[in-house]
Amino acid sequence: MAVLVILKGVRMVPQGFNWTVERFGKYTRTLSPGLHILVPFIDTIGQKLNMMEQVLDVDPQEIISSDNAQVMTDAVCFYQVQDAAKAAYEVNDLQRAMKALVMTNIRAVLGSMELDEMLSNRERINSSLLAKVDDITDPWGIKVTRIEIKDIAPPQDLVTAMARQMKAEREKRAQILEAEGEKEAAIKVAEGQKQSEILKAEGQLEAAKREAEARERLAQAEAKATQMVSEAIQNGDSRAVNYFIAQKYIDALGKLAASDNNKVMMIPLEATSMIGSISGITELVKDMGTKTS
Repeated sequence: MAVLVILKGVRMVPQGFNWTVERFGKYTRTLSPGLHILVPFIDTIGQKLNMMEQVLDVDPQEIISSDNAQVMTDAVCFYQVQDAAKAAYEVNDLQRAMKALVMTNIRAVLGSMELDEMLSNRERINSSLLAKVDDITDPWGIKVTRIEIKDIAPPQDLVTAMARQMKAEREKRAQILEAEGEKEAAIKVAEGQKQSEILKAEGQLEAAKREAEARERLAQAEAKATQMVSEAIQNGDSRAVNYFIAQKYIDALGKLAASDNNKVMMIPLEATSMIGSISGITELVKDMGTKTS
């Protein structure tokens, strides 16, 4: 009997567990892992609680989003008992209470969102669920570490419609990019043509300047020649008069030769004498140069 009494008062709690002790049905203390001595037949073990992090699978459930889309979703919850006494006596059937709490909060959070927002904001949904559930379970001595949405499955017809919408969006973006590329290419071509026209205009301007300079020099030379011939005429030199007559004669022959209707041109014999008159201007210029010097 003495051995039985001793064995009845000795308890060994395994690692990772906490046991509650009740005396005449009332909670008195919590036993941590290790060897403990109880008062036999007076102290009894109440609850044996797992203090390690545990996983709770949340059953799939149907949820209606704010835009009236029905989806099936399930989740997984990770929690850990922090206070064995609260977990044992503040809530009845801890796992069932946890599962019901997580399911109701999933419906509340996802039901307030549209389908597109629901599918693209998993991280925000998980954070919101964790904050809500952890705050509610704190009086139970529970610490919720993670809540993860495993799957959000819209109906098949809705999935097909979303796939068509996505394809249309991609085609639209492709067309926009193609149009932008063509626009950019047209702009580049126009800029190239503009630059080409500018360079061409600059070339024509430069050529015009050179031509104007040449005409100016020619006019100066003609003016100087005219002055020299006029001085020769004043001095009574007949060669100067012959020069003017020969020049007019040759200009007339040039216009006659350039005519489109002219097929055969007869040059009179006097043309040779006129050409000889032009050669006489060389002697005139030499004489004028000699007088100037």
